[in-house]
Amino acid sequence: MYVPKKVFLTSGVGIHKDKLTSFELALRDAGISSFNLVKVSSIFPPHAELIEKEEGLKELKDGQIVHCVMSEISTNEPNRLIVASIGLSLPKEPHLHGYLAEYSDFGVDETTAGEKAEEMANYMLQTLFEEKKIESPIAISKSVKKSAYGDKDKRWTTAIAAAILVP
Repeated sequence: MYVPKKVFLTSGVGIHKDKLTSFELALRDAGISSFNLVKVSSIFPPHAELIEKEEGLKELKDGQIVHCVMSEISTNEPNRLIVASIGLSLPKEPHLHGYLAEYSDFGVDETTAGEKAEEMANYMLQTLFEEKKIESPIAISKSVKKSAYGDKDKRWTTAIAAAILVP
């Protein structure tokens, strides 16, 4: 059974005349373009450790299949504000799982996007506790986010935020 032991957060922006290439450049900016990324749903595994990006990257190999929770958004409208964010909510007890929430939008600043993503992750964790009648405070609530304005020359601009699950 595969359960990730570590997770790190990252974000990036890319700009290019082609939408796909702008996405690739955003992955490069985030430091995760050399992996085969597989998007998964929003569970932060029990007993997993939240680590720094640099530490996590050292444990991964080029071409490796890597699971992630990712938020992405693109525009080719000049000066249109875009933002991508991942919110994280972890319980105090490490044997319980936490939540990751993806949020992206137009015209929203990074602070608001980060708060919204955290709010969604916290809601999912709190309602799980209520449903299972678990008494556990939230120990960590944070987010990673990246915003950008659409390129003035109408090239595609892509913002991503991701939680990378390290095996």
